[in-house]
Amino acid sequence: MTRLSVNINKIATLRNSRGGDNPNVVKVALDCERFGAEGITVHPRPDERHIRYQDVYDLKKVVTTEFNIEGNPAERKFVDLVLANLPAQVTLVPDTLNAITSNAGWDTLTYRAQLTDLVAEFKEAGIRVSVFVDADEAMVEGAKVCGADRVELYTEPYALHFYENPEKAVEPFVRAAEVARQVGLGLNAGHDLSLDNLRFLRKNIPWLDEVSIGHALISDALYFGLENTIQMYLRELE
Repeated sequence: MTRLSVNINKIATLRNSRGGDNPNVVKVALDCERFGAEGITVHPRPDERHIRYQDVYDLKKVVTTEFNIEGNPAERKFVDLVLANLPAQVTLVPDTLNAITSNAGWDTLTYRAQLTDLVAEFKEAGIRVSVFVDADEAMVEGAKVCGADRVELYTEPYALHFYENPEKAVEPFVRAAEVARQVGLGLNAGHDLSLDNLRFLRKNIPWLDEVSIGHALISDALYFGLENTIQMYLRELE
């Protein structure tokens, strides 16, 4: 079964927009778990515009499902944060400081040496390592060479073209997923997945280990409620 990890960055964005601690990200994370989520994802950035570094420490104390910390390891501060909290999984994402959101995967060939060293450091600490990549077979193979345990396919292109031609949109992701399976990598997916496109992706790549969903899920929760929304997403993964 494909696991659902809820990215709670948008909860932190809402909290930070007003100051104070409402909504409380720890309470929301615990509620997500109680409502059926099988993982909690956070993506702290150096400017702490949503998830703060302290949030990671607070969440580590209470999250009982899989805790996944995403981020760019270019800054040692992020690496140290992950090593101090020992999540179940770290997802390495090459986002730039000023990017609104992640918008590309790693070039695992160009950054092979850097990624290899980072993967080894995290794995030595007992952390599963996933590398964020585009739906490109060479980049998937490169992640394997770097020693990664999994890849996370960057699915915005799939979501963007889904309404025009879902079969064509999913094709490169199926090919990349097949390569991941052939070389022995676990497989995650994330970015712009929603109630509209999630089932079709899962149908075409049934061996997906995990999807990480934040923006669409939290937006849907405004209409459907958080508990109902999580159950709706879980049903799409059945």
